[in-house]
Parts: sequence; structure tokens; C-alpha cells
Amino acid sequence: MKTDAETWLTPKRLRAHGLLFALTLWGVYVWTIATPGLRDRNGNLKGTDFLHFYVLGSLAAEHRGADLYDMNAQAALAAQRVPDAAGIRYLPLYPPQVSVFFVPLASLSYGSALVAWWICSAALYGLCCYWIWRACPNLRDRGGTVALLAGASPAFFNLIAWGQTSAMALACFTTMYFLLRDRREFIAGLALGCLIFKPQLGLAAAVVFTAIGAWKILAGAAVSSAAQLALAAFYYGMEPLRRWLGMLWNVRALLPWLEPKPYQTHCLRTFWTMIVPWPAFSFVLYTASAAMILVATVWLWRRGQSLALRYSALMLATVLVAPHLTVYDLVVLVPAILLLADWLIGNQSSRDFRYAGTLLYLVYALPLLGILARYTHVQLSVVAMVALVIIIARLSADAIPNPDMRMESISAIAPR
Repeated sequence: MKTDAETWLTPKRLRAHGLLFALTLWGVYVWTIATPGLRDRNGNLKGTDFLHFYVLGSLAAEHRGADLYDMNAQAALAAQRVPDAAGIRYLPLYPPQVSVFFVPLASLSYGSALVAWWICSAALYGLCCYWIWRACPNLRDRGGTVALLAGASPAFFNLIAWGQTSAMALACFTTMYFLLRDRREFIAGLALGCLIFKPQLGLAAAVVFTAIGAWKILAGAAVSSAAQLALAAFYYGMEPLRRWLGMLWNVRALLPWLEPKPYQTHCLRTFWTMIVPWPAFSFVLYTASAAMILVATVWLWRRGQSLALRYSALMLATVLVAPHLTVYDLVVLVPAILLLADWLIGNQSSRDFRYAGTLLYLVYALPLLGILARYTHVQLSVVAMVALVIIIARLSADAIPNPDMRMESISAIAPR
């Protein structure tokens, strides 16, 4: 009897879906931005969020640290450097060292800087997909399908359309995976600490590695984070750093500015916020559900099963537990999608195999339907991710535990 995955989730069908996604998403996007000037056919600035990074780089080039968290000053500078951006304002929440990173791009015109950023983001995303694919023996002969689905990914599409920085976060997680596989725990922590530019993406990993006693990883993360913040202090002095910490402390009050369209977010906090109209109650539900996901992920890491299963669960927990996660940040799920797909192909006799394949497909594709949450108030991608974590736990429970994998060191729980 054929499994569900064998009857509909075939390579041929996946290629057809990928081609349909690619032609639809990129065809519409190219048509939308194929206009003279920097505004697209919908009246939006091309690159959207990249304007914020462009302005931050301009401030850094002039050593204007005092304006890094001044929305009025940034809006004025944006209108001065990019006249088409007049009236656009962004909530400044990135740590001060991010502005220094964008100094080279700020020396270019906005259009040239945006194209350069698109190329860098796409190249980094492609390299991460390639590195993970090469580490997946059961996907080795499916390179064309993997490449097509990677290019057609709704998360990747939104990364480019928004001009965001999430490809760098994907690079951090991809690097960390290979370092854990090679049992280089402290250096893996250095990669994790680089996520200080998007600290919400490091929350789940920090909790899980603390719970399992992965002190070398945590030490590396602390060193890497501190080094970045020290760079900011050296470049600007301490005042911008203090203002950034103050912004983080008051971030809950700033969420209406940060998330004007909550249906574009894909995490447990906004999932409950859209369903439950009482903020205090929705926050309790978020905390409780996030704790359950973290407990399941910690259990998986303590159990010491396949690194592919554990790392996939960690990536899903990263997205679900993050207090704020917009659609473009879903590119960090690339390791989870590829590693889990590879594991499932090699373990087709496992219980729940067919459900895991279907859920994995839904996690990949459902961000396309995110706008439906504007009307239904239910973000289906979050439901699929939670279900997939549960399935991963069931798959791990079915596997025979290795008695040699104990908690004396992280090396024992991160086998090659």
C-alpha cells in the first residue's frame, strides 16, 4: 500500500509546484517593480525595508550615533538622500553595530545599493541552501528539485521583496549546524552569538542550550555578542548602546509600530494575538505554548537522537518562540526543511512518515496564504510548524536511543 507521501508528494509534483510558485511570485514581482523611478506599481518604495538599512549606513558614515534611534532625524535623512522615500518612517530597533555594516552600501545611490544588496542576499541564501543540500545524502540526486524549490520559496521571495537582512541569520544557523556536526562547540557558539543583530532569533537556542548544559556554545555566543556590541561602543561611544537597550526594554509598548500588519508574522505570540482580543490573556497563551515547544525541543536534544531531527526541531522552535518574526525571517527554516526531508527519505518506514512529509510541505508553502489570516485571524503556518514539532518528537520517540549519548558534554549530544 502506498503512503500518502508516495501518492502525492512526488518529486515530479514538487517540481510542478515549485515551477508554479516561481513563475507566479517572481513574474508578478518583476512586473510590479518594472517601473521608472524608485516607486513600484503599487506606490511602494522598491526594496521596502532596505531604506532603513541604507539610512542607518548613512548615519554611520557621518558618525551620527545620536540619531540612530531618532525616527524624525532618520525620516528627514531618508527624504534627503532618497526623495522618493519622503514620508516613510521606520521604528529603529537594530543594535548600533548594524549601521556600521551598511556604510559601504550607503556610499552608493539607493538604486545601486539595493541591487547590490539583492545580489548579496540571494548569493548568501543560495550558498546556504547548497551547503545544506550537499550534507544531505538522500537529496544528492535531487539537486534540480532542491534548487527549484529554493528559488520558488515564499520565504526567499519575501526576503528579496522586503530587502531584509534575514539571509545573514540563515548563514549563522547554517554555520552553527556544521560546527555542531563537527563537534566544534565554542566556534558554533560564536556563530550563534552573531544573531545579536536579530536577538529574537537566538532566544530558543539560548534556552535549549542552557537547559542541556551546553556551556561551550553559550560561552562562544556571549563572546561573539559582546564583541559586536563592543564594536558599536568603540565606534559611537556608549550612548547609542544604552538607547538600544532602552528600546528593547520597552519593546512591548512599541509592537503596534513594529507589527502594523500582524498577518505577515509567523510566530506563536502573534498567532494568539490575532485570535484572542485580550492582550494579557493572549500573552499568557503565548508563554504557555512557547514553553511547551521549548520543553519538547529540550527533550529531543537530551534524548540524543539524529542531529538532523534535533536541529530541525530547534529551527522550528526558533521561529515559533521568537517574540517577533515576519515572513522574510522564515528563510532560517532552510536547514530544517532540507535536513528533515533528507531524514524522511532515509526512514520511510518510520511511524508518521507520511504526516511529516505533508507537514513539511505545508511549512514551506503556507506563507503564501498568510494574507488569509487578515480575515480568518488564524495563521495556518504556525499550526503546521507546531504539528511538525510534535511529529518530530514522535519520530524521535520511535527511534532506538543511543545509550552512549549522555549529557556530560555537548559533544555527546551533537554526533556527526
